[in-house]
Amino acid sequence: MINEINSEQALAEQEQERRQRTDMRTRDLVNQAVASIPTLGLQRAAEFLAAMNVPAEIAVRTLVYPHRRRPR
Repeated sequence: MINEINSEQALAEQEQERRQRTDMRTRDLVNQAVASIPTLGLQRAAEFLAAMNVPAEIAVRTLVYPHRRRPR
C-alpha cells in the first residue's frame, strides 16, 4: 500500500516536471507548424520543423498525436 502511494506520488512529480516548458523557441516553432497544417499540410509542417532543428521526437508527437501536446 505504501509503495503504491509512493509510486503514484513519483509519477505525479514526473508528470509535473515533464509539463514545464523550458524551450520557448521550440514551443513557438511547434505552434507555427500546427497552425499551418490546414493551409500547407502535414508534410510541409514536418519539413518546417525539421529545417528549424526541432527534435524529431517532438515534431512527431505534436504533429501526429495532437492529444499528446502539452497545454498552453
